[in-house]
Amino acid sequence: MRYTAKLKVKPKSVKDITNGYPLISKDAIENDEEKIEEGSLVQLVDSSNNYIATGYYGIQNKGIGWVLSRKEKEKIDQTFFAKRVREAVEKRAKFYATEDTTAFRVFNGAGDGIGGLTIEFFAGFYVVNWYSEGIYSFREEIYQALNDTADPRGVYEKLRFDKNGQYVDQDDYVSGEKGEFPLIVSENGMSYAVDLNDGAMSGIFLDQRNVRKALRDRYSEGKTVLNTFSYTGAFSVSAALGGATETTSVDLAKRSLPKTIEQFAVNGIDYESQDIKVMNVFDYFRYAERHALKFDVVVLDPPSFARTKKKTFSTSKDYTKLVKNTLKITSDGGLIVASTNTASFNMKKFKTFIDKAFKEMDKRYEIVEEHQLPEDFTVPHNFPEFNYLKVVFIKVLD
Repeated sequence: MRYTAKLKVKPKSVKDITNGYPLISKDAIENDEEKIEEGSLVQLVDSSNNYIATGYYGIQNKGIGWVLSRKEKEKIDQTFFAKRVREAVEKRAKFYATEDTTAFRVFNGAGDGIGGLTIEFFAGFYVVNWYSEGIYSFREEIYQALNDTADPRGVYEKLRFDKNGQYVDQDDYVSGEKGEFPLIVSENGMSYAVDLNDGAMSGIFLDQRNVRKALRDRYSEGKTVLNTFSYTGAFSVSAALGGATETTSVDLAKRSLPKTIEQFAVNGIDYESQDIKVMNVFDYFRYAERHALKFDVVVLDPPSFARTKKKTFSTSKDYTKLVKNTLKITSDGGLIVASTNTASFNMKKFKTFIDKAFKEMDKRYEIVEEHQLPEDFTVPHNFPEFNYLKVVFIKVLD
């Protein structure tokens, strides 16, 4: 049994944790917790020392740990982790059975009962993401549970608990078969190339699966599509497969060019018929406006925070300006796909950024479709703030 410390919860936070709130925040705790080792089990008690919950201590950007159980006598052992992983795998049974989608999330942190841990499936291989040294200290139990439950072809891991939650650069291979990369996965019949041992990212953001399908199925045919902050061009691929007459992909990272070419190639699309720009998105806006370029569809999926030599971008401060810049190069009657994965505000607040942009540009709009996390990204019940993804399809009215 691991060392168990007692953490006294402030009265204002007792009700939240009792009602199922999974995060242990520093502000919720009365006593000093600085001497507790990461990975220690902690017992949460109220001011009268009455039991509230059991969790683990693990520092990450969201807090100092996560609740694991609200049963005082439940043991946090191999059986506990095996049960959680098994339940998560069973919950995704229909994803495992779907032939046209071979990449999805198997375990989504607190939504599946263990905060600070996510597990993703890529055509038989699994990637385990660890968000604190605390949860990583349980790796033997969790890897055993995954091996017993899911029979993985091979396992890779991402350690995401360096300074400010950054990825720890390492060889990510853990066990089983070593993958030959790029590995080709399917998503709603589209193909994407992924590399599970090439730094922090795999090559595709799985939480946007339903958005890519919507773009392909309903909004691309006969359209010109601009994909900003395009990463490996996943949205550009879905647009091209949906019948777009031309796609333009813009991203500042130099590696976005070969990665986007690769994504087009694995789908049998001639990349030379598409436009791929390696440049700052804001510089591209100015270029497009100067050359009187207009697009029928523009995808906006910026990082929550980004810094270049010239500029710092923050979603909460700069999204309105981003939409205003987009409107200058969007055709009347066109569509803007506005997206953010920032967890610090909800969908209602996100829409105020959009509304402000349209009003300041004296434009009218209609929201025709909305998306949040897909169903494999289970979120804690009754706590919508953990549903971080917000996507709005906005029609620009004539």
